[in-house]
Order: sequence, then structure tokens, then C-alpha cells
Amino acid sequence: MSYTIAIVGRPNVGKSTFFNRMLEQRKAIVDDVSGVTRDRQYGIADWNGKTFNLIDTGGFVPDSADIFETEIRKQVKIAIEEADAIIFMVDVASGITTLDENMAAMLRRTPKPVYLVVNKVDNHQRQIDATEFYSLGIDTIYNVSSISGSGTGEVLDAICEKIEVVEETEKVELPKFAIIGQPNVGKSSLLNALIGQERTIVSDIAGTTRDTIHTHYNLYNKEFILIDTAGIRKKNKEKDDLEFYSIIRAIRAMDEADVCLIVIDAEKGMTAQDVSIFSLATRKGKGVVVLVNKWDVMEKGTNTARDYEKELKEKIAPFTDVPILFISAKEKTRIFKVIEIGLNVFESKSRRIATSKLNEVMLKVIEGYTAPVVRGHSIKIKFITQLPTHVPSFAFFTNFPDDIKMPYRNYLENQLRTHFDFKGVPIRIFFRKK
Repeated sequence: MSYTIAIVGRPNVGKSTFFNRMLEQRKAIVDDVSGVTRDRQYGIADWNGKTFNLIDTGGFVPDSADIFETEIRKQVKIAIEEADAIIFMVDVASGITTLDENMAAMLRRTPKPVYLVVNKVDNHQRQIDATEFYSLGIDTIYNVSSISGSGTGEVLDAICEKIEVVEETEKVELPKFAIIGQPNVGKSSLLNALIGQERTIVSDIAGTTRDTIHTHYNLYNKEFILIDTAGIRKKNKEKDDLEFYSIIRAIRAMDEADVCLIVIDAEKGMTAQDVSIFSLATRKGKGVVVLVNKWDVMEKGTNTARDYEKELKEKIAPFTDVPILFISAKEKTRIFKVIEIGLNVFESKSRRIATSKLNEVMLKVIEGYTAPVVRGHSIKIKFITQLPTHVPSFAFFTNFPDDIKMPYRNYLENQLRTHFDFKGVPIRIFFRKK
């Protein structure tokens, strides 16, 4: 899944409300993971069996009024360059502004699909007012009210028409590792250390990395593809909005990868943005390894690494069964451990457990600690099977599938992890009627 849509528009037209509304179809799946940051600027939307990445540019605009306009224009440029389609949002209450006209002029030149969405159309008079937006020269207009949700279904239908469903195949290919992280955490240095050559330009300027690079690694009897959100920066007169830019790139690399190597800066620690990237990777069912880079510059006491790991796990909870490695790309410390652990996570992600073994182990575990009684019913789980999916998923057949609560689900997940080693891999559990 790598169809990516960016929502652009000037401030206060309702982009974030619309973004949340678009994700609502999947909210139950997305938000039962605690630790998903509330100010998420990107997510996975799901409509009629089709999924796509959705990015709200609203969260990436700085507060200072004087650079508002140039920043927004810059983001529209990045969206045009990077996304597969663009939702251009305007506000019927304030009508067409100069900034809307400027943005429309840029968007008319792109061959990519542009959906002009007129927000706050919540009565008959406003439907009439919305017709003035035809003068922006974008063919199809969608009238919506983000707050009530009216009209959003038509936008989703139009988007999903363009998305082709690719059948998942079981073809075994080389493992793909994506190196992901914020600008200037040392992604390029890590790639160079791994492949032993200056493949990318490394400098202290955040964002010298521009395109995703695929490197075929075949050394020491280990073979895989490294996807680095790192290439040589195109000469660009305007400085890009790096955070927004790197996020689109990271999401694209994530879609392609089996395992995400999330690089964080040891001195800055796990930031809210890192937690967002981590949450998105796990929601996409990717294997995850967290690499704490620049560990060589940290002052260390007896328990520095232990305390650091504890604090980091608190931020990524509840999914804490994740390998955390303290590395220095510059000094090449524990670099080959990264490969070893990454391949272990890939193997765990691809693991198939025989149904007989699964039932032998898990039914014993369930017998030792049964699900709590609900409304006088005792819950019985009779049979477990692994589903044929890319993310390790397990179906538990039971008499009352809807009555099993989150604490017991977590217990079952922890037991699966304890007995079958799924370190670094998200697990999905489903309860089905026996």
C-alpha cells in the first residue's frame, strides 16, 4: 500500500477536522494503540476495502505570520512533487482569497489528480455560494461539512476509484530494511557504515538527503535490500520544509519495507515525532528495530543504557517488545549487530507456527488463566490458528468473541510473544465465534 494523498490549503479552512473525519473509518483499529500521538499529522485511511496514506499539511506550518504564505506555498510544491494525489481545501464561509488563487494556479499545472473540497457547506445557501469556487479552474468540486461528515463519502469514492488493489502474493523476496528517522539523526552515516563506502553525501546540514536509495547488500553470507530515505539533494533555491518532506519520504519507504530501522538521536531522545513514526510503522504491520545513534557522545554511568531503554519503552508502550540497539554510525559501533537483529526480526515476521503446536502451547496457557466471566457467562477458547497474512495474525475461536476485553487480549499477546519469539513484530489477534 503506497498510495499517498496530501491535504493542502490555507490555515483555518478545516483541514485537520476533515483529516480526522477521513480516518474515522479506521479509527477503531488505529486508536486502540495507546501511545499514538494525538497530534498525528498522518494516518491510514480505509474505504470500501482500499487503503491509502493521508497526510495533513496543517500541522507542518509554522506559527509566525510573516512566513505563513511562503511556507504554505512550499508545502504545496512538496505535495505536488511527492504525493500521488492532492486534496485542495477551501472554506465557503470566507470565499476565495488571494492565497487560494495562488495555490489553485500551482495545482492546475500538475498532472496528478486534484480534488477541490469546499468545506463548511452545511445548508442550501452555502451550496449556492460554493459554486464561486468553479472560477479556480479545477474541474470537480466536492461540497463537504467536515464537522458533520456530509459529503466526505463522495470524496473517498472518487479517491478510491484511482487506487488499484494489488493482490498480496506469497512470493519470497529478499528482506527489505528501511532506514527511517528525522533529519540529521545519522541515517546516511549508518548506510555508509553498513555498506563500507561513501554511497551518500553526509554532512551536518539536516536534510542533505533527498531521494530513497535502494542498496543491495550481499556480504558475510547476509543478503537484503536497504532502503534509505537518503539520496543526493537536488539543488533547490528554496529551502524545503524538511519535516514535512522527510515524513512523506519515510511513509513511502515504510510501505516498501519489511522491517523499519528507526534511527533516533541519543542526545535528543525519542521525540513525539519519533513516536508517531514508530506508531505508524506498527500500524502498517512492519517489523521494528530502534537504533539509538551517536551513543559515543553520551556521558555514561553504570546504568545509563538501562535507564535510557526504560524511558524509551515508556514512550512507545504498549508495544515494548522491540529490540533497542545503542550504536554509533560514525565510530561503527555495533553496526553489524543492526544487520543481525534486523534479519532476526524479519524471520520472526515471516514465522508460521504449526496449528498443533499453537494449540498445544496456548490452550495450556489459557487453562492456567481463563478470561474473566462476563454477565454470568464463562468464556471458553477452544481452538487457535494462525491466519495466512503478512503480519503475524491469530484467530482464537470462542463462545463469546465480543466479550473478551483488552487486558485479556494483551495477556494472550504477551504469551504468544513469550513462547514463539515475535520480538520487534506487531501481532494481531482476532476473536471468532466457534
